[in-house]
Amino acid sequence: MDWVTGIGPGGKENYNACLIIVDRFSKSIRCLPCHKEGTAMDTALFFWNNIISTCGVPKIIMSDRDPKFTSEFWTKLYDMLGTNLAFSTPYHPQTGGLAERMIQTMEDILRRFCA
Repeated sequence: MDWVTGIGPGGKENYNACLIIVDRFSKSIRCLPCHKEGTAMDTALFFWNNIISTCGVPKIIMSDRDPKFTSEFWTKLYDMLGTNLAFSTPYHPQTGGLAERMIQTMEDILRRFCA
């Protein structure tokens, strides 16, 4: 799970970011337009409404060390859901190399269409 920002406002909601989620089992990608300025609570509600409500509760969530994912609210939410939060190590592609490559490809595509 990672953010793509700097793609410019788009649509009637003026989204300025995308939350990209890669399912490591099926290799499917979900690209969800959103607002980067939201708080950790906004991000959690967005995650609940768009991922948990449609796909169920994941067992593990791998993310970089974005402050939104490391906040106290998110850690309590993970504890309540029984989800394990794993952080990828910087400059260590073995932990999330496939997901990072897919995210980079989606970022390139989005920048071309939204520029």
